[in-house]
Amino acid sequence: MKNIMKSFSTAGPIKPNKHYNIPPLSRWDVDEIYSLIEDERYFVLHAPRQTGKTSCLLAL
Repeated sequence: MKNIMKSFSTAGPIKPNKHYNIPPLSRWDVDEIYSLIEDERYFVLHAPRQTGKTSCLLAL
């Protein structure tokens, strides 16, 4: 089996086994997000482009 060297991703969601990254949920108030989901409430992840919004949703 070949070792895959990690790289930086500049587009699209990260793949932790291929890209260097900060765990996506470490930057958000996860307890608050889960509370909103459990209460069937709407919420918005509002942040500048390429800051991990999609990666956060995929990690949930």
